[in-house]
Amino acid sequence: MLPQRTVVWWHRRSFAASGRRGTLAAPRLPQEPPVPPIHSRRLVPALLGAVVAALLLTGCTGGPQAASPGVTEPGSPTPEISSAVPSPSPAETPSPMPTPSPTRKPSPKPSLTRSRTESGALSCKSTVPLVRSQATGHGPAGSVSVTGTQNVALTFDDGPDPINTPKMLDMLKQCGVKATFCLVGFRARDHPDLVRRIVAEGHTVCNHSWQHLLDLAADKRTDAYIKRDLEHTNEVIHAAAPDAKIRYFRAPGGNFTTRLVQIAKDLGMTSIYWSLDPRDWESSKYGTGSSMTNHVISAVESGVRPGSIVLSHDNGKPTTIAAYRVLLPWLKARFRLIALPTET
Repeated sequence: MLPQRTVVWWHRRSFAASGRRGTLAAPRLPQEPPVPPIHSRRLVPALLGAVVAALLLTGCTGGPQAASPGVTEPGSPTPEISSAVPSPSPAETPSPMPTPSPTRKPSPKPSLTRSRTESGALSCKSTVPLVRSQATGHGPAGSVSVTGTQNVALTFDDGPDPINTPKMLDMLKQCGVKATFCLVGFRARDHPDLVRRIVAEGHTVCNHSWQHLLDLAADKRTDAYIKRDLEHTNEVIHAAAPDAKIRYFRAPGGNFTTRLVQIAKDLGMTSIYWSLDPRDWESSKYGTGSSMTNHVISAVESGVRPGSIVLSHDNGKPTTIAAYRVLLPWLKARFRLIALPTET
């Protein structure tokens, strides 16, 4: 048994170090080296006896009474003495993680305009009059820019295009709308099946020159050159659709001159301009994709009038196709849409 004063000093030191009332800290004697690991059970009874004696003496000192630590009952396993710094628990062997499957990137949500373009049939209601002033005026060099009636004429230039023209024809058919297609000669030669379809479905064909020369009417072009250009275009259209009535001519870029209008007239064609141009070709100003599509929709809805001839393009212009999927139902609900008449 330890002397009484030694036991009391150890108890108070341990109690103060614990910082908690009624809890004993593990004994540590400051002047002695750390106790080496105990490998024999012969020292355990002596240590337990010292702890019990210290508790008994503490009860006689009149100091604050600490709760007794859990004492191992006879027959229970002997507890191990932990060091001041807790030793880390053995590392568990991690179970192998399943190899994660590659995360599929979500597909971008299509814009409203694009989704309406690619799927679903059009719902086109019957005509409801829209009160607006009549479109009036004339195009350059005496060309025609209005229908002269309350009817609106949709015109599509620079085709036929093997991708976009069929889509436009499909939409027009769904809505029961007739339009006018201004065909470029060499494209009509390359896609005679589309020329035949345009005529067979009741649309009007218009001569848009052989190769869309913007300077077709320039002074360097002779009358004979211009006449041959227009005649050659009519020939390939008639080769594809012999019954086609070609009553109209539109100059490339709308670059009419008096001479050009007269040559077309001599060939039995009226020169047509337009009263509304949404400029669906000017991507440098209005952007591409949905930006251009939304611009075309806005320009047509705000600018169309009774009697308008509306210019658009079906060659290489998917944004125009997207716009007209929205515009066709809107226009038909407000105007009577016509192909330019071929009967005089």
